[in-house]
Amino acid sequence: MLKYANYDVVFQEVPDEVTLAINISNCPNQCPGCHSKYLWENIGKNLDINELNRLVSQYETGITCVCFMGGDAEPKEVADMAWQLKNSHSNLKLAWYSGKNELPQNVSTDHFDYIKLGRYVAELGPLDSVTTNQRMMKRLADGRVKDITEWFRKNKKVVEVEMNPAE
Repeated sequence: MLKYANYDVVFQEVPDEVTLAINISNCPNQCPGCHSKYLWENIGKNLDINELNRLVSQYETGITCVCFMGGDAEPKEVADMAWQLKNSHSNLKLAWYSGKNELPQNVSTDHFDYIKLGRYVAELGPLDSVTTNQRMMKRLADGRVKDITEWFRKNKKVVEVEMNPAE
């Protein structure tokens, strides 16, 4: 049974999408340097299709994508739930952030529009790092899959902060 610890509407996880990102707990990867160590524990609320539909209905008019952040302990459940969601909300894009380097061969990912693969390796950095080992893949309209990892570097936001010395 999948559980989720929390969720948020985000703008940077999936290119050009307003995304409902659902943080799934019980992560088996336990990557050193992980920024979400609390997701290593089997915590949170059960995530079944009814709960997923409830979450989506809260934000349906404001989101364009739903992203499963994790779920590597139960990949078939993630894929099945995504398939059900795609059938009931065909207007939404679907994404999966996996910490695995490869997805299980017995799990269909045909209904995902985006899949991020790769363990987090602190020395290599996240998706916007030129040295990252992680990859963001996008399913094109013709069914081909394209690596779009470079998008994260090209669209990295640089924030300049003006420092005012204390008077």
